[in-house]
Amino acid sequence: DIPRRFLEQIMLDLKSRGWVVSIPGRDGGFELAKDPGEITMGQVVRHFDGVLAPITCVSTSHYEPCSQEGACRFRRVMLDIRNYVARMMDSATLAKVFAGSVVRREEVFSPEMTYGDGI
Repeated sequence: DIPRRFLEQIMLDLKSRGWVVSIPGRDGGFELAKDPGEITMGQVVRHFDGVLAPITCVSTSHYEPCSQEGACRFRRVMLDIRNYVARMMDSATLAKVFAGSVVRREEVFSPEMTYGDGI
């Protein structure tokens, strides 16, 4: 349900990274320029969002100091989250994502996977 113009901008951005090539003609479009096993979700998310870190004081690329760094215990949790997410995203190639299964609604609302309100 992405508007065509917006999708075209995304595809041109992916083309500038060398991840896709355009196919001219009436039945043209775009296709991957690299093997899907060579492109990771971490690369894609970093390209579009810039960071994987949940807060800037644990970001390597967009670090911003915080006055509470020397005493903050919350920061440890955020660093662990950043490291976990980075490992997961960097090991998830487009090939692995495509080969994986679709998330079922039951999985999202599974009692063992929900940890309180707001998640």
